[in-house]
Amino acid sequence: MTAAVLKIILVALAFIGTFVSERQWPADVRSFGKNRIWRNLGLAFINFLLGPILVLPISAYASTHGLGLRPSWWNLALDLLLLDLWIYGWHRINHVVPFLWRFHEVHHRDEMLDATTAVRFHFGEVVLSALVRGVVVFIFSIPLNSVVIFETVVALATFFHHSNLRLPVAFETQLSRLIITPRLHWIHHHAVRRDTDSNYATILSCWDLVFKSRSPNARVAGMKLGVEGEADLSLPQLLTRPFNHLGN
Repeated sequence: MTAAVLKIILVALAFIGTFVSERQWPADVRSFGKNRIWRNLGLAFINFLLGPILVLPISAYASTHGLGLRPSWWNLALDLLLLDLWIYGWHRINHVVPFLWRFHEVHHRDEMLDATTAVRFHFGEVVLSALVRGVVVFIFSIPLNSVVIFETVVALATFFHHSNLRLPVAFETQLSRLIITPRLHWIHHHAVRRDTDSNYATILSCWDLVFKSRSPNARVAGMKLGVEGEADLSLPQLLTRPFNHLGN
């Protein structure tokens, strides 16, 4: 069984486990109905199809035809650290560059957070992300297995920190010293732009401290989520949103 197949199985099980658990032990008891869930899963389905068609081939080609700059002493742990730093920088740039924000905004328009938000991305962002990551993989000749393992860890981390799972405060406070937790990432989805433009890290929480992008604010019950001054859209509207007035 290939690493890619194992990744799909593990990610699917993690998604189901998170989705069920957060409904048994929710941190936020608000309900936004089934429409947003199907909307999010619709976006996820498109991206799932893009995986074997585009995303995996880009990573495979970049890994196979790399520049060979990866030192002999470099290992998997350093691959993951480098890619986690890359995804922090890429995420932050998506909030700064208006063209990239057009696509990333689709993820942020969700007005509630749960496991389905973690798979709610515009296909344009997925393609752009794969291309930019491919450059990093190409330059450092990162093995494809390292990329697949990284993608798996990112998926698990993303399910977790987008989740509506209620955790003991003391436990989550200690855990957040190492990795991104819901209490940290929900601030990133606060419908106040200064909070939206903070807490960019995906796996390790240290990057926001190192690059001074950690928000001083804490998650509070009932906080408004989404994009400041904007409402969520239907699935067709979300798909076309980044291309509206693109020339302006």
